[in-house]
Amino acid sequence: MSVISTRNLSNLPRPEALHRLLQALALLDAILEEEWEYRYYSFDSKWSPTEHMGSMRNGSGDDFSAVFDESGCFLRGFDHESAMSPWSATPQKVWPGVLDDVPPQFESSLKEPAFHMEDTTFCIWCLAGDSAWSCGAIEYPSDEEDPDGSLWMLSALDGNPETYQEFAQDYFELGIPLEAIDRVFSHEPLSPGLLQAFPSSRSIQDVIIDAEEIGYPIKP
Repeated sequence: MSVISTRNLSNLPRPEALHRLLQALALLDAILEEEWEYRYYSFDSKWSPTEHMGSMRNGSGDDFSAVFDESGCFLRGFDHESAMSPWSATPQKVWPGVLDDVPPQFESSLKEPAFHMEDTTFCIWCLAGDSAWSCGAIEYPSDEEDPDGSLWMLSALDGNPETYQEFAQDYFELGIPLEAIDRVFSHEPLSPGLLQAFPSSRSIQDVIIDAEEIGYPIKP
């Protein structure tokens, strides 16, 4: 797993690649877990007429949301146990610098109620045409390895099939062949043959419904 965090964004995939990766992760979770509320990764290709949205929820109060539109990509995350949690301050407030420098192109995401921005611990973005990801000017707690939770959340987005394989073993308690994961990472169109490569009891018809929401390709 590559090290990725707000203090080292160089290994995070570019927005186009991250978009594909989050779609792949959402389909993998859909294949392995029938119930949406128990899935870790999700993707909504119809978030709005002009936006797609990938997300992670771990069921313990931690999450991230990534919005893709013509402006680029905006990603905010929340680790409720991190040193920079707004809940560690009295009164409650987002850590200085986390949201202060967000470009105006992402103002609608900053105001999106579903993102509960008041609970944000990290925020990154990449404008269309930018050569790298950015985040605000932040003075991090000096004694914390992962003060905002971005290290464990973003490092999982390195695009390595082995990273998801280890995650699935831990989260779903399932052994998934690397070759099967790589086929989804490559966006091989969903088909009965692809589904059969996984230890899943889901029907192809049900997974197709999820794939349509995700925007993942389906074999005619």
